[in-house]
Amino acid sequence: MKSLLEYIVKSLVDNPEKVKIHVCEGKKTTLYEIEIDKEDIGKVIGKDGTTLDAINTLLSVSSVKNNRKSVLEIID
Repeated sequence: MKSLLEYIVKSLVDNPEKVKIHVCEGKKTTLYEIEIDKEDIGKVIGKDGTTLDAINTLLSVSSVKNNRKSVLEIID
């Protein structure tokens, strides 16, 4: 899932070399922290958060298959 998330985010931003994704796994929850350039935050969030919501939906669908919960955070 990390590689898919990385591919999606790098496709959206102007500075893909600055994209870093950290994964922290707990018992039933996986935390994905996306570290991006400050200039690219708006591109990942999208208008009214629609792009970020779509990414969260993809994570949720994948997590349900594995009986897990996923949380996405953007770090600048």
